[in-house]
Amino acid sequence: MTKDVIALTSKMPDPWAVLAGLLSGGPDKLVGTRGEGAVIQLCDPEGRPLVSVEAPLLVSVEGEAERLLGATAPPVPYWWTEARATTGVAEAEQLAGTFATRLTSLLGGSAWPPDAAGSLAVVKTDGVSVAPEPAAAQPAIDVLTERVAVVIQDRPVVAMTAWLSDAFRAAAEAGLGLQIVSPAGTTLSPAVRDALGGWPSRWIVQDERDGYYDGLTGAVLRWQDGMFAPVASPDATEDDPRTPVAATFQEVRDTGERQLALTFRMVHPADDRLVLGGGLETVWRELTGAPPAGWGTSEPATLPWSPRRLTDVAHERAPEPTWFVVVGNRDRPAIATVRITRTEAGVEEHVTLALGYDSSEEPPLDALPAAAEALATRHHLQSMLVQLRKARRDVAVPPRFEGPGVPLAFVLGAEEVRAMPGDRARRTPLAEQPVTLGPRTRPALYYPLPGDPSDLSGWQDFEQLMRHLKGA
Repeated sequence: MTKDVIALTSKMPDPWAVLAGLLSGGPDKLVGTRGEGAVIQLCDPEGRPLVSVEAPLLVSVEGEAERLLGATAPPVPYWWTEARATTGVAEAEQLAGTFATRLTSLLGGSAWPPDAAGSLAVVKTDGVSVAPEPAAAQPAIDVLTERVAVVIQDRPVVAMTAWLSDAFRAAAEAGLGLQIVSPAGTTLSPAVRDALGGWPSRWIVQDERDGYYDGLTGAVLRWQDGMFAPVASPDATEDDPRTPVAATFQEVRDTGERQLALTFRMVHPADDRLVLGGGLETVWRELTGAPPAGWGTSEPATLPWSPRRLTDVAHERAPEPTWFVVVGNRDRPAIATVRITRTEAGVEEHVTLALGYDSSEEPPLDALPAAAEALATRHHLQSMLVQLRKARRDVAVPPRFEGPGVPLAFVLGAEEVRAMPGDRARRTPLAEQPVTLGPRTRPALYYPLPGDPSDLSGWQDFEQLMRHLKGA
């Protein structure tokens, strides 16, 4: 399994400290760079990477090391430096561990995982070589076939790190699916789940009983035809291609924990004065009483929350889309992903937000109408769907079945209401009629869905409402 080793240091890894770490393979070890110097590599005699070291990240957001690694980091701000050892080469793992040990010895701090810390002595790598190109061409990709790129992740939470973001981008540019393999007990960041997309991309979990299974669907998988694919049941037919579901996936654990999930879209007029992120901050404050803690273009989120700085990054990348992750503090676990795109309609923000609660906490359902009204009147809301789910408080995605959310409310923005013919938007087949948000001359509409949050009847109401609004 590929070994990721992370040094969490109080001081910035200056060039001399990095050089001391790189000499863990001896003074004659080849050093290469990738990504315009953002990645430094220790290489074998053929120039193929044994260890790839990412540029250090300055983390100014509390709780990210705890959330993603289960580790205790130095007080913020601290430096996060990742070293990734090449798959299946024991000496590469030792190199990565020694690199991190040297860094933390010089700069103060700790290495993750705890057992990665090695000696400060030079690692003997004479005669060691790694897989040929093309797999070694992309440090984050462990196996490359004509159909998929496979990434092996041995960490508590598979997060949208800079490594993994590069792997997603490389796979997409090559027209390949991305398959992430992790050991049992690993969870998935919602940011990665939302980016996986459809077939053949998957999250593959190793399992003692069934070998491998899909961590999001439970389908038992086998390596076949150059990728992990579902195993057919003995009684499967062409009309009913059944797939066995892993026993581990079906071990449902109802702890009473829940998540409040919101998905909303805003369309802003393109304007030089536009500041993005304000809608998300408004909802966050309404539901938690505080703004988000931090944000970034990958995980860990490294920057304190700042809509202005977020807007500057999106502006610099325009007209290309920009993706962000936004996190909460440790008192109220929450995570959001934000995708910003420039379209003919203007500047679109698509937000997915999840907030976690334990069995003793009540989600703030009474605050939802106020949050929706603020979005509709101040942030050009187009639509929003609110759901309640039986899911983990820490908002991580486990490799077990978690039931679908139950829709609690749907919101239609003022422009969409005005575009509806007649009074279709105001008169629905639901027992409870919509609530007007904002001025009556230009209202948005909040549709409470009367389904019982303890079952799935809310989906029937939601589907009925969607058919009505579409005129079906």
